Amino acid sequence: MTPRTAVPPAPRPAPPRRPAARAQSPFRFFDAAVVRRRRLGASLVRITFGGEQLREFAGGGRDQSLSLFLPHPGQTEPVVPVELGDAWFAAWRATDPAVRAVMRSYTVAGQRPGEGEVDIDFVLHGDTGPATRWARGALPGDRVRMLGPRTAENKSVGFRLPPDADWVLLAADETALPAVEGILAWLPAGIRVRAWIEVPRAQDVRDLPTAADAGITWLPREGEQRHGLVADAVRAAALPGGDPYAWVAGESGAVRALRRHLVHERGLARGRVSFSGYWRLGASEEDLRTEALAGAA
Repeated sequence: MTPRTAVPPAPRPAPPRRPAARAQSPFRFFDAAVVRRRRLGASLVRITFGGEQLREFAGGGRDQSLSLFLPHPGQTEPVVPVELGDAWFAAWRATDPAVRAVMRSYTVAGQRPGEGEVDIDFVLHGDTGPATRWARGALPGDRVRMLGPRTAENKSVGFRLPPDADWVLLAADETALPAVEGILAWLPAGIRVRAWIEVPRAQDVRDLPTAADAGITWLPREGEQRHGLVADAVRAAALPGGDPYAWVAGESGAVRALRRHLVHERGLARGRVSFSGYWRLGASEEDLRTEALAGAA
């Protein structure tokens, strides 16, 4: 009898390769509506937004920023193509500007996840733009949309205190006042802080709670059209010794001038100066975004 030759079993087909898991974005869209509003002074109003989704808003405090989307007059809610995921921005730009939502960047002035609430402060500087006009007429129930953090550790927090900083320098105008307030509330007890804050009117001065050893200089313009008092004040100040960390925000021209002063005249290392131009005289936020996109391209 001829022995039977063993036939090796046919190899099993390899299982289909699964696509690599896509990293979850640290940001997401949140639906919200106006809950209440409170005047903070001559030039600012705080609007509280609420919504069930805001219970998952995980801001990192300090100068945490978000993108706020507002409806045009006559619209019941902002038009934002959120269903496109990360491609929403290209779709938003391709939408008719008269239809797509008004997009503005703001600092979180307060957040209470347990209550599903986020506060944003608006500067009321006349009837000069769609966000100011919206804020002046905002009523409870008015709907908005936010693009904000789903995790506290995110790139939209700019204040990063080095562990070896001897003290902190803060310089800001009214647009960055909510960020200064958040930074001061976050800072640990005992750290020395020198802060200069430029505001439109003396009635805009208010208490900023902090555990830090903070000296705050308020700089009301009182009707003057010229911005940049904060840069002049820091130039003229006698600063403490040691190795500080500086955070500067507000009008772009004043911010650039102050950064040059701190680096070139005061000798601060570039990496110890965090700076951000929140706005620019003579330019809308649409202008600034267009310039940024052109520069990136």
